[in-house]
Amino acid sequence: MHYQNLEKLKRLKLFGMARALEDLQRLADRGQLDFADQLALLIDREATDRANTALLSRLRQARLRQTACFENLNMKAARGLDKGMIRDLFTCRWIGEHRHLIVTGKTGTGKSWIACALGNQAAREGYSVLYTRLSRLLDDLAVARLGNGVGRLMRQVTRVGVLILDDWAMIDLTAAQRRDLMEIVDDRHDRGSIILASQLPVDRWHATIGDPTYADAILDRLVHNAIRLPLKGKSLREPEAEAGVNVSADAEIDARN
Repeated sequence: MHYQNLEKLKRLKLFGMARALEDLQRLADRGQLDFADQLALLIDREATDRANTALLSRLRQARLRQTACFENLNMKAARGLDKGMIRDLFTCRWIGEHRHLIVTGKTGTGKSWIACALGNQAAREGYSVLYTRLSRLLDDLAVARLGNGVGRLMRQVTRVGVLILDDWAMIDLTAAQRRDLMEIVDDRHDRGSIILASQLPVDRWHATIGDPTYADAILDRLVHNAIRLPLKGKSLREPEAEAGVNVSADAEIDARN
């Protein structure tokens, strides 16, 4: 019956329960566990396996630029990070409230890293995530429009729980790009969160969008009620460069700390 049960569990795609059953079979003191305890072990293993599989799937689909997480966040760097604010951001409550996050700062201050760490945390909390640079997203939409894929791509972008737009406001937008961006922002308004990472301060975004009417409409939906995380200080790359150490540009961990 043991092997028959294993095969049935596998056919039902209950692989976690199957592995747990094999582990139970090898336990010398299995007889000391009553039926309810053994069943609980099988259910817990299946639930854990499914949760891990779902998380890995969300992380693959997120396509995060950096392998970043809260546990590796360097709070010692002089960037003006408020510990209370950072901890609150990583609870992801703001995502449930459909608020946006604006991360600004000079090159090398860790904007992309922090954005990806928050994306990683959001995936852990069960939210779907998508990372992309703004210019790449707009290019992808333009290419998709040449065929029949623009609708599918637009739905993917607007339905994701957390959309991370890196290198925001780095290019002047064309008329077509403004329309695409307006559609994305409008469809996500009060429905999903956006993380914007930009080298430029918010007061310079209006000019990069171009058309005043579009700029007002887009920024009103993004900036109003958004959480702002301005990063200060010098580039995190500088200490390692001066020491002659070859590290990733967005590395958060300083092994010497």
